[in-house]
Amino acid sequence: QVQVVESGGGLVQPGGSLRLSCAVSGSIFSIKAMGWYRQAPGKQRDLVATITGGGSTNYADSVKGRFTISRDNAKNTVYLQMDSLSPEDTAVYYCNSAPWCAFYTWGQGTQVTVSS
Repeated sequence: QVQVVESGGGLVQPGGSLRLSCAVSGSIFSIKAMGWYRQAPGKQRDLVATITGGGSTNYADSVKGRFTISRDNAKNTVYLQMDSLSPEDTAVYYCNSAPWCAFYTWGQGTQVTVSS
């Protein structure tokens, strides 16, 4: 059974940075397109960024130029580097397959809070 475990969230001041990690076990990870998603309180879960098995990336307009998605296939891990954070980025962040692939069971996510 595939397990997805997100980590790296926390409390950060506006303008700060965080790096999220997502470890995926039990899957043919290296060829799988992956994505980061986020869900703010009272809102739907939105796609933030995707990365293909070959390393091609795509970003939501709201994070373009501030967030960077990357992957280490040897470690079955996907990362999300988040810079210039603003309070609007506050949400629970999840990783999973890219939306054009079958989803794994969702993990617990990792909370990111941007506040002074």
